[in-house]
Amino acid sequence: MSSKYHVVLSGVSKAYAKQFAVNNVDIQLKAGECVALAGHNGAGKSTIIKLILGLIHPTQGKVQLLGHDVSSRSAAQIRGQIGYLPETVALHPSLTGAETLAFYAKLKKQPLANNPGLLSRVGIAQAAKRRVGTYSKGMRQRLALAQALLGNPQVLLFDEPTTGLDPASRQMFYEIVSELRNQGSTVLLSTHALAELDGQADRIIVMKNGSKIADGSMSELRQQSGLPIRIRIALTPGSESAGKLPPVWRKHNESAYDLHCSEQDKVQAICSLGHINGINNIEIHTPSLDDMYAHFLRREDV
Repeated sequence: MSSKYHVVLSGVSKAYAKQFAVNNVDIQLKAGECVALAGHNGAGKSTIIKLILGLIHPTQGKVQLLGHDVSSRSAAQIRGQIGYLPETVALHPSLTGAETLAFYAKLKKQPLANNPGLLSRVGIAQAAKRRVGTYSKGMRQRLALAQALLGNPQVLLFDEPTTGLDPASRQMFYEIVSELRNQGSTVLLSTHALAELDGQADRIIVMKNGSKIADGSMSELRQQSGLPIRIRIALTPGSESAGKLPPVWRKHNESAYDLHCSEQDKVQAICSLGHINGINNIEIHTPSLDDMYAHFLRREDV
């Protein structure tokens, strides 16, 4: 396995009785890459994270983590290089934030001297001496994120990480994800909040009923989906340029014209306007991740 891959799932299936939670899935996660797992409840997202963590073992296939088979004894050596933020955060309410992080640091054999900086990084340094029982849901989520960051892990697994976070906290979270990615860490995050992934994830893997049905960047998913892009141009009122537009452009109103094209053809479509004068504005409306996700699910049902 190439060292550039921190996580590799090869033909992985996980069955409970006769029901497959994950069915013949192949995934490769590179160093310095942020990948999002998208899918409805029961799609297999949390099962994949548990398989990577070694909490459960595959019925078929192989899971490799930082070059080790997660089922092997040698995998125990790299546990400290993994950060995990579960969907449901269970923190002891009687401990303070500082005491909670100290507890996890000792478990991970990490120096306590780095804890104040971590608490500051996630924005709860001012509440470090307060009991966790007094924290809001968002503050508990930030504290749980701090424990996941202990030891500068090479692989971070986040299960619904922005649940309970306000917009400012979500922005802070993705800034941290960007820093981690730039440092060469691999980030895998599972989320229902698809709209916030645009510009945050290098790739999105779409899961349905335990199977991978799409995998790629936003641009690649647009190509895979085949959903059209709409380009709208606004011409100067009274301009004679409309008569020079190719017939594929459809009139939207007195001064605006639309063209629907594929992801592959958008650059050519825009370049074809080079000889047109009087263009005041160009808008490009691309399918959202929500649009593509719904399309992929419908396509699988056919």
